Amino acid sequence: MQGSASDYLAAERTFLAWIRTGIALMGLGFVLARFGLFLQEFNHLQPETQIKSSGVSLWIGVALILMGVAVCLVSTLRHLRMLKQLQAGESLFAQEPRLVVGVAAGLIVLGLVMAGYLIFANPSARVHASMVQEETMATSMATSAENGIVRLPGNHSVDETVAELQGILQAKGVKLFVVVDHSGEAASAGLKMPNTKLLIFGNPKAGTPLMQAAPSVALDLPLKILVAEDAAGKTWISYNAPAYLQARHGLPADLLPNIAVIEALAAKAAE
Repeated sequence: MQGSASDYLAAERTFLAWIRTGIALMGLGFVLARFGLFLQEFNHLQPETQIKSSGVSLWIGVALILMGVAVCLVSTLRHLRMLKQLQAGESLFAQEPRLVVGVAAGLIVLGLVMAGYLIFANPSARVHASMVQEETMATSMATSAENGIVRLPGNHSVDETVAELQGILQAKGVKLFVVVDHSGEAASAGLKMPNTKLLIFGNPKAGTPLMQAAPSVALDLPLKILVAEDAAGKTWISYNAPAYLQARHGLPADLLPNIAVIEALAAKAAE
């Protein structure tokens, strides 16, 4: 005996429900897979607030997309087989719920992977490291308040830090006038000193209004960042604090952002 109209409609509703499930899995997977790209764009727009991505979201997202495709494919084959069974008058109660169990098992595995990543990534340690870095920066700024020099500890060599700064300046369209290799000049004179380089850079659109408001600021423009190695081999990044330059030359408060960009550049290079 062939299945009734209600049986066919029930089978169709079940099939559409599985299709919606597959679409939801693919949509969630796409969002997770593109999350790393979102972080990259965020870091580009907000260089002072850097968020790192380990790439795990990409693989989990791809796995969810493939699972969604598999659900749509298997549910389609299952629906066609079910229609043939209804037409032949066969019973559907003897079928094993393989699709349901398979999807549930896959989601359990992905859930455990995500939970394990969140646990073993140890975000508390990252937060603690970030707090220590902020405290170090604050201490450095406080101890240099008298002369206006801010010193940040770098995590890379002098040459790597200089290369990073050059790339950032180029990406932002800021002109790099010169890189003064103090240690190289010392070596050419037969003298030794730790690796020390000074980057001089600026933007006429930002610097001209400053010099028009306070001509004496030309003594400290273009902006400069000193990348130097100490006797212990530690890299330090130094620059003149914007607030210090403002007070020294009596710059209007509305022009402070024209030189405050140096803080974000130095912080990015120090990572």
